[in-house]
Amino acid sequence: MGRDFSYIARRCERAVVSAYRELRAHGTGDPEAFRACTILYRIHHPEASMNEARRLVAEWIDHHVVRESTGPTRGCPCD
Repeated sequence: MGRDFSYIARRCERAVVSAYRELRAHGTGDPEAFRACTILYRIHHPEASMNEARRLVAEWIDHHVVRESTGPTRGCPCD
């Protein structure tokens, strides 16, 4: 936390990862933070199904938070 995550190119991906980190840093449990981030993704992409949103959010959290990878993700089709 506290690092600059501007290398995440997609705004929706950056928003999801930032929100997850902030929620967890302030004591929100993992399931609740994940649920909130899934809703946040769907605000950016209302056309996405819940399953698609859950898959992408899980992928991003695993990539950026769990593995602390800095490379790009497959992600969603937006910029």
